Amino acid sequence: MPVEMVVESIRMNLLAPTRVVFLKETRRERYLPIIIGVPEADAIAIKLQNADVPRPLTHDLLSTMIQTLGGRVTQIVVTDLQDETFFARIVLDVDGRHVEVDSRPSDAIALAVRVGVPIFVDESVLDKSGIEPDEARGEPSEENTGGERIKEEQLSAFRDVINQLNLDDLGGGSRKA
Repeated sequence: MPVEMVVESIRMNLLAPTRVVFLKETRRERYLPIIIGVPEADAIAIKLQNADVPRPLTHDLLSTMIQTLGGRVTQIVVTDLQDETFFARIVLDVDGRHVEVDSRPSDAIALAVRVGVPIFVDESVLDKSGIEPDEARGEPSEENTGGERIKEEQLSAFRDVINQLNLDDLGGGSRKA
């Protein structure tokens, strides 16, 4: 069963030239992080910030084309997660006909924020990759919503980056004790 979500934030991925869009469930504190490219993140952020652009962007053009051809986007749905790849569908009404178009989630979200339609995620996707804050501390839990414990090796990449930081290089000078 699909769960309604909203775009909570777009964050920078410090380990790669990508961004992460966080979808938040509308009825509870559950989130779905999806890694997306920088151009797609910018397309979502531009609309959320109501920034003016001199010419239509790709998702603006797509919205205009759908409307010009007599269609109307009714919702988007993140439908699946396979081998760390998310899948989505853009759901349209075209002259009374129900039409679904395969899409990357980032493009579907960019279109949804432009045309003001709901964003849904299938419960099975949230079971695989959704996260909930730890109620006691307000932090992400060590278990995902599927009940799987986060493994130590999943956190090791972050530990390696932190351990390689040279704090003396910050601020352009050396630190004195």
